[in-house]
Order: sequence, then C-alpha cells, then structure tokens
Amino acid sequence: METPVRTKVKELLKKEPGIDVLAKGWVRTKRGNKGIAFIALNDGSTINNIQIVVDKNAFAEDLLSKITTGACIGVIGTLVESVGSGQAVEIQAKRIEIYGECDPMKFPLQKKDTSFEYLRTVAHMRMRTNTFGAVLRIRNQMAFAIHEYFHGKGFVYLNTPLITASDCEGAGQMFQVTTLDLNNVPKNKKGQVDFSGDFFGKQTSLTVSGQLEGELGATALGEIYTFGPTFRAENSNTPRHLAEFWMIEPEMAFYDIKDNMDLAEDFIKYLVKCALERCYEDVKFLNDKYDDSLIDRLYGVIDTEFVRLPYTEGIKILEEAVKNGTTFEYPVAWGVDLQSEHERYLVEKHFQKPVILTDYPKDIKAFYMKQNEDGKTVRAMDVLFPKIGEIIGGSEREASLEKLEQRIDELEMSRKNLEWYIDTRRFGSCPHSGFGLGFERLLLFVTGMTNIRDVIPFPRTPKNAEY
Repeated sequence: METPVRTKVKELLKKEPGIDVLAKGWVRTKRGNKGIAFIALNDGSTINNIQIVVDKNAFAEDLLSKITTGACIGVIGTLVESVGSGQAVEIQAKRIEIYGECDPMKFPLQKKDTSFEYLRTVAHMRMRTNTFGAVLRIRNQMAFAIHEYFHGKGFVYLNTPLITASDCEGAGQMFQVTTLDLNNVPKNKKGQVDFSGDFFGKQTSLTVSGQLEGELGATALGEIYTFGPTFRAENSNTPRHLAEFWMIEPEMAFYDIKDNMDLAEDFIKYLVKCALERCYEDVKFLNDKYDDSLIDRLYGVIDTEFVRLPYTEGIKILEEAVKNGTTFEYPVAWGVDLQSEHERYLVEKHFQKPVILTDYPKDIKAFYMKQNEDGKTVRAMDVLFPKIGEIIGGSEREASLEKLEQRIDELEMSRKNLEWYIDTRRFGSCPHSGFGLGFERLLLFVTGMTNIRDVIPFPRTPKNAEY
C-alpha cells in the first residue's frame, strides 16, 4: 500500500472518516482485551489523543509488547467513525512501526498523577505530560500574540543587550559576566578586582531589564517594544520568582501616564482574549483539572474596566481593613512597598476586579520615574491581578534633565555607566512612558498554574540550573 503523508493528530481529529492516514507520536496509554488493543497516541499538537484500534491477531505479539507508555510509534491505518465516547474518529491500524522503545519500569512518567514537585525533578520529561503540553502551547500562542499586538500598532521590535554595564533597577542583584580566572583574580592597587583584562574591559552583568536602552529607541523611533530574557540574582524561593524570565517592555514617546495605563489595559485584555480564542481546549483542560474558576476569571478580565486607584487611597482601604479585623503578615502604612497579600486584598476582596495602582511614594520606586507636583510621589503604575498580584509595572519617565540628575545624586548612584542614558534628556528630551510585563506572570494568570516554575520549560531558581 502507498504510504500516506503524515497528518498531525490535531488535524486528524477534524477529518471525515473513510481515508487511510499516517499518524506519528508517543503512546500515552495502552489497554484492551484478549483480541483488541486500544492505544492513545499524542504528538503534542493538541491536548487530545487519537485512539488507535489494534486487532491483536493481525500483529506479532513481539511488536505489541514493545508498545508501552512513552514509546514512539508510527501508525498507518483507516480513519473510521469512533464507536466509543470522547472522540469522533479513531484509526483502525494496518501497520505499526516502532521508532523508540520505552522501558515502562524506568520511564519517569507513569499513568498515575504525579505532583508538580516531582515533575520539576524530571523537567526534561515533563513536557510530555498533558498539563505541560497545554501550558507550552499556550505559552507559544501568547508569544505570537504579543508580537502581533505591537506590530499591529506600528511599534518597532527592538533587541536590547543581554550583557550590560548598567543596573536599570539600581538594586545590584545582577549576575556577573566575566572571563577572568576565578582562581587567580587580578587586583588593582586598591585591592579591588581589576576588570581591565576582562573580555569587555569593564565589569559587566546579565541584564535585569531592557528598559533604559528601550528609552533610547523610543526617543528615536517613537514606539518600541522589547521581548527577551532578563536575569535577577535575587535569592528568592517564592512561587512568583525566577532568576531567568522573559519580559515584554514597550516604551512610547509622547505618552503620559494615562496613555500608558490605557495601553497596558488594552494589551493585557487582548492577550487574555487570544488565550481563550486560540487555546480554548488547553485552557479548558487546565480549568477542569486544576482550577474550575479559571475560565470565568479570564472572561472577567476581558469584560471589566480596570479600577484606577492612587496608592494613597489604596493604603487607606488596607488600613481600614486592618481596623475591621483583616490580618496581614506585613504591616500597612503610607510609604511601604505593598506585598502580594496587600495587592490581592485590593483586587480579590475589595474591588473584585483588576486594579491599576498609581502615584507611589518616590522613595520606593526607581530613579527614572516622573515626579508629581507634591514632591513625594511619582507617576508609577502597577497592574494588579487576581491570584498573582502585580503583573505589570511601569511609569511615565522623568523627562526633566535637572530632576533626573537630582534623583540620581539623591540615591548616590554611580553616573559612570549612565551618561549615555542621561543624554536622552540633554538632547531633545520628550515626554515618554513605558511598562514591563513579566511573561511568566502573564502565563500564571492565563493557565491558572500556581507556581511560576511550571510555566517555563527549564526554570532557573536559587541552587537550580539543570539542563
């Protein structure tokens, strides 16, 4: 018989019965009785398996014994109407080829449900599970939608450096990049590390953000966005932090804080809508298996107007909550940086919808944020979501050279590696704004997963850099 062209499972499940087909994939399960075997085959194209019906009398017992969970096979057969529930069509097998056997005693993914903690120890295999297949297909669609959104609005995709000599956040939690011999580190006369012989001739690190370079692009091209990996050497083992994660950072000339908030709200609604429209089967699987309020929560974001709330008003609401008996682990007072528990109270308990918190105290925000007239607050904004707290952080940027330099001096920051950035205010300064969306934070919300390690293929966390 002529070999059919391979068709992916996603497409096979849509086809009309009565044709010969070729399917290739990995065995999820094999069951059956004395005369017939039923094989659930999945190739990663969809959350759904296609059922292969095998007449045991037509195949060698030696071949059938090698078809175990995890094995990779190719099947030629006739697509027929399924008599069982759960699928419209199935394949009556005519020929089976085994590409890769899988020892069922050693295969780390067994039929029984396994914990996410266990699956993180076998992250190189967990992509073959239904859950992680769903998460990674959603991740793929969200990445595509991000580029699609900004391209449709005329933004320029700008690639900012991963290796940098500047610390955007000023927190110093950066991974150093060096070619120096760590067993014989050169020192200068002051006893400090001498970087003159290093690859770049100066101290360099992995970037914590592409924002500062993004501002250069915005003040030349108008509207830009970055989308790439960022790195934080923060010794944090929470379910919301990674040492290596992806960030989307648009920067826009001539946008004030209101324009910035409008864009952030529209952007995130667009992404959530795309997840529901393009990944509904995967989202529904996660909804049904782990979090039955997920789909309602996603529709709730699309269909509601985000609350816009000054930080000072937010603090009053939280203080009132404490008076009325709500207990928080971290204290609430004007001037403190809000913790996740505070953010989630505002979103989930008080307003029951997403909140954009604005006008934070300048002392808890970065040096580049535009100062308000009161001299105490800045035009910052954080978009707060149910379940996860902050999902977007941004601000109108300080356009005044004098105020920017004053703030850098107040914070006793080194200007050595910032002069190029200050030039944007020296030469044709303009009002501009921007924000950062943590890609994995977005995926936490869209998938309903509870740990950020489970929405990235290979998580990087303290004491963990496998693969």
